[in-house]
Amino acid sequence: MENLISLVNKIQRACTALGDHGEESALPTLWDELPAIAVVGGQSSGKSSVLESVVGKDFLPRGSGIVTRRPLVLQLHRIDEGREYAEFLHLPRKRFTDFAAVRKEISDETDRETGRSKQVSTVPIHLSIYSPNVVNLTLIDLPGLTKVAIDGQHESIVQDIENMVRSFIEKPNCIILAISPANQDLATSDAIKISREVDPRGERTFGVLTKIDLMDKGTDAVDILEGKSYKLQFPWIGVVNRSQADINKSVDMIAARRREREYFSNSPEYKHLAHRMGSEHLGKMLSKHLETVIKSRIPGLQSLISKTIAELESELSRLGKPIASDAGGKLYMIMEICRCFDQLFKEHLDGVRPGGDKVYNVFDTQLPAALKRLQFDKQLSMENVRKIITEADGYQPHLIAPEQGYRRLIESSLVTVRGPAEAAVDAVHAILKDLVHKAVNETMELKQYPSLRVEVTNAACESLDRMKNESKRATLQLVDMESGYLTVEFFRKLPQDIEKGGNPTHSIFDRYNDAYLRRIGTTVLSYVNMVVASLKNSIPKSIVYCQVREAKRSLLDYFFADLGKKEKEKKTKQLGSMLDEDPAIMQRRTNLAQRLELYRSAQSEIDAVAWAK
Repeated sequence: MENLISLVNKIQRACTALGDHGEESALPTLWDELPAIAVVGGQSSGKSSVLESVVGKDFLPRGSGIVTRRPLVLQLHRIDEGREYAEFLHLPRKRFTDFAAVRKEISDETDRETGRSKQVSTVPIHLSIYSPNVVNLTLIDLPGLTKVAIDGQHESIVQDIENMVRSFIEKPNCIILAISPANQDLATSDAIKISREVDPRGERTFGVLTKIDLMDKGTDAVDILEGKSYKLQFPWIGVVNRSQADINKSVDMIAARRREREYFSNSPEYKHLAHRMGSEHLGKMLSKHLETVIKSRIPGLQSLISKTIAELESELSRLGKPIASDAGGKLYMIMEICRCFDQLFKEHLDGVRPGGDKVYNVFDTQLPAALKRLQFDKQLSMENVRKIITEADGYQPHLIAPEQGYRRLIESSLVTVRGPAEAAVDAVHAILKDLVHKAVNETMELKQYPSLRVEVTNAACESLDRMKNESKRATLQLVDMESGYLTVEFFRKLPQDIEKGGNPTHSIFDRYNDAYLRRIGTTVLSYVNMVVASLKNSIPKSIVYCQVREAKRSLLDYFFADLGKKEKEKKTKQLGSMLDEDPAIMQRRTNLAQRLELYRSAQSEIDAVAWAK
């Protein structure tokens, strides 16, 4: 069972080392879940003397006013043999064998945290004492409750100390050791008053009565020790500490313990209670009770630790990795984040995520509808055909067929296709930009670094702009090529006048009649419709090739090239400026990592004890 107390000791030390003092914070606390014994008492209640009696050594600072100004986590370790020594958590490689030096170090360490202002702090001091004269036990010595502030202390210190004490003892895992002097009315005891407030049934409160030997003649504490005056679930324990004269004379603790045993054994009032009185019995009883409580809490602790580890790992994963310190590390980090973004962008285009289908909608619905809305019949009206044919003939009318007129009519019709072609390019460009913004928002790592987010967004949009310009050039070239070279076979297959019984010797001017011009318009419209049907298929191919395919293949190529130059030129600051993480997030990640280390360590320690059992 002794290793259970050692287990809690290890976890408590780890808590303090990693910043878990049980205070209210945005981080989960393991300290509050650990069973502990808190020593509570008013000033001059004999609290320090009780602790020194349990330990068997003089080691606590003494003086007037508030001496204990930080919680002292006192961990006692029983050793079979050897010289007694002490160790502080904040001085891990230093072993104290002179307990006067221990007293001085407690005072010095208190001043390091609080200054010499005599204020209090909730950050604990950890002291471990190894001795063959102690039982395995952990006690938390809290500042003594007081009613007035002394010179040099703020008026709020009275309430500050009470709040600190209350914050420890109100936790259900805390065992309260309430120290009260027997030579004062129990109804005025600071320790009993505050203990009753947080533990009204006395289910986790141990009452300790000091200064029994200093009571007025003719009075005794039997009713209190027998639980008649104030009943607790556990029996009251009386102790007789060294007098101030004994302390001044440096009376040995072992001798003091012997005198304490003799006092209870030889006093007629307390003889029947002697077997459960004294500081030795107090230490043994507390050790046994603490072991029992720890054992009962182990399963709950294991469950809580496993749950909290999962929560901490999840939040750390959400916050992302910490920033590398060197240029190479920063470059690698930026590249990895960009690859995550690029993969998400591709998933949108490939249908793994929504959005890519809008590109097909442009080709399947928007472009055909725009082409259908082109008013070729107005372009090929009788008046326009006559005008263009006549103008194309110039001073000499055409001899057989108005070839220049045909060309001009076809060119003037096909030029209107440029509008829908450009609109399709722009529509796909807008969709791709929207997908970029979606992928940026979905890339968790980019939320971590606002400047990199802006850089990646701008770089991707600039690439899309370049691709749009290239796509527009290539797509409009398709339209212009149709105007630049006509499909001769189409016209060769048209029926000729002479084959239909026409007379080629008719007057040239007869060829400008309505029927003739209407036939020209019909022929041009058939040809333009054939070309538009072809462009309806080739324009999407050009757009996909120049925009969609390129965006998948090289969206951030220019950005990567620029990053490579910065890394090559050792421009660490410029790379670092992209990774401008919020300091609050950086601190949060550090705190979470430390807390996760604590919980994993605790899990390992508890599992080791569980397996050993």
